[in-house]
Amino acid sequence: MSFLDAILLGILQGASEFLPVSSSGHLVLAQHLLGDFKQPGVLFDVLLHIGSMVAVTIYFWRDLGGLISSLWRRDETAKQQRFMVWLLFAGSVPTAVIGLLFKDFFVGLFERPDIVCIMLLVTGSLLWLAERLRNREHSRKKMTFMDAIVVGAVQGCAIIPGISRSGSTIAALLLRGVDGETAARFSFLLALPAVFGAALLSVKDLDAIAAGSVFPYIAGTVASLVTGVLCIHLLMGIIRRQRLHWFAFYCWFVGGLGIIYFL
Repeated sequence: MSFLDAILLGILQGASEFLPVSSSGHLVLAQHLLGDFKQPGVLFDVLLHIGSMVAVTIYFWRDLGGLISSLWRRDETAKQQRFMVWLLFAGSVPTAVIGLLFKDFFVGLFERPDIVCIMLLVTGSLLWLAERLRNREHSRKKMTFMDAIVVGAVQGCAIIPGISRSGSTIAALLLRGVDGETAARFSFLLALPAVFGAALLSVKDLDAIAAGSVFPYIAGTVASLVTGVLCIHLLMGIIRRQRLHWFAFYCWFVGGLGIIYFL
C-alpha cells in the first residue's frame, strides 16, 4: 500500500463514514479496485474508523463532556444526560452481541464486492423509506430504551459492508418517530464504543505491520479524521433540511454499477 493510496482511502473513509453511503462498503470496493492492497486482518480499516471516531469526539466534545461529568453532577441537566448514558449503554449491548457472534461471517463478506453492491441497494432503500415515511410534524426529541435497543441491533447488522452504519441507524430512529438531529447525534455517539471494541479486537494485528507501512497507516488515519469533521458538519446540515433521501440515489447508482461490473 502506497502513501497516496492510504491518504485516498482515509479521505474516502472519513467522507463515507458520516455521509450515509457505507464506509466499509466503499473501502472494500476501493481496495478491490486497487488490486495490490494488503493488510493484516482488517487492521487498516479499523484504524481509519478510529480516525473517524476521533472526529466524532472533536465535533461533539461538549456533548461527551456533559455525559461524562453528569456521572458526578446532581443538577437537572445531569439527570437527563445520565439517562442518555444509559441509552448508549443499552444500544451498545445488541451491537456487541451481534458483532461477537457473527464476527467471522462479517469479516468474510469483506472479500465479496458483489455482496457489498447488493447491500448498497438496501442502504439506498432504507434512506428513501425513512425520509418518505417519517412523521415530521410529530417527531420527538426524547428517546426510549426500546429506541436504543432497536438502533443497537441495526448498528450490529451494519457491520455488513455496504450497509451504512450512520444511514441505517438514523433511518431506524426516524422511522421510530425520533427527530433527525437527535437521531444523528445518538447515531454518532453510539458508534464510539462499537469502534473502540473493534479496535481492541484488532490489536493483535499490529505486529504484522511492515516497518515501511507505519507512516501510510498513520497518514490514512489522519486523513480520515480531518475529512470526518468536515462531513459531520455537512450531514447535520442536510438532516436539518430533511434531504437525507438524496443519498439513496447515490447508493442505488454505485450499487447498480457495481453489480454490473462484478457480476
